[in-house]
Amino acid sequence: MTTMRLLLLSNSTMPGEAYLDYPKNEIQKFLGSRKVKALFIPFAAVTFSFDEYEQKVNESLREIGHEVIGIHRFKDPVKAVEEAEAIVVGGGNTWQLVRMLHNQDLMSAIRKKVQQGTPYIGWSAGSNIACPTLRTTNDMPIIDPRSFNTLNLVRFQINPHYLDANPEGHGGETREQRISEFLEVNGKTYVVGLREGTMLQLENGKLKLIGNRSARIFLKGSLPYELNAGDDFSFLLRE
Repeated sequence: MTTMRLLLLSNSTMPGEAYLDYPKNEIQKFLGSRKVKALFIPFAAVTFSFDEYEQKVNESLREIGHEVIGIHRFKDPVKAVEEAEAIVVGGGNTWQLVRMLHNQDLMSAIRKKVQQGTPYIGWSAGSNIACPTLRTTNDMPIIDPRSFNTLNLVRFQINPHYLDANPEGHGGETREQRISEFLEVNGKTYVVGLREGTMLQLENGKLKLIGNRSARIFLKGSLPYELNAGDDFSFLLRE
């Protein structure tokens, strides 16, 4: 498991910026200077096509010397995973993403490939599915995912796009209240509230936060607390 290389982004883009602009330098460092043609999984796209999603990602990544090819272009998607240089999973609707991965028997193939050391990059829904389950997603459950189980590359849950308070005028539960509900039902599972503009990186067996905002850590029976870039996140990797 310590050979895994993960870059898990809260979100793809900050307001007013170009697509994938804020994480671009970190993606470049993560993939390295040699050109990588990564396998892109666009299944979280609902209101636009997989081709459009692939093109959008390529417009950004080609600026840093890398590119992607969508898994939907392959007749044998499992073989495409097995031969991938790197795997990139885009955000969108986590429920549809998980359903399509289960339908095509890709969960175990991706897990095995990443555990062998193939770099994995995900944002939003793509970060959600690196966790044991999709239960801390923010997305509307638009389709039956077949199973809530996901890649289980890390032992904790991520809540991407984490917000400290509700938008003005919204009277529903806060994100913290929803996470508290998850913890009440799911026991001793850590949840990381990953704020926009930040990401978690796992490399050489070490987990770190990248970005200028803190992450909020939740565990049943404990008060939530903040950790910053440079703090110790190793406890999240323990059995």
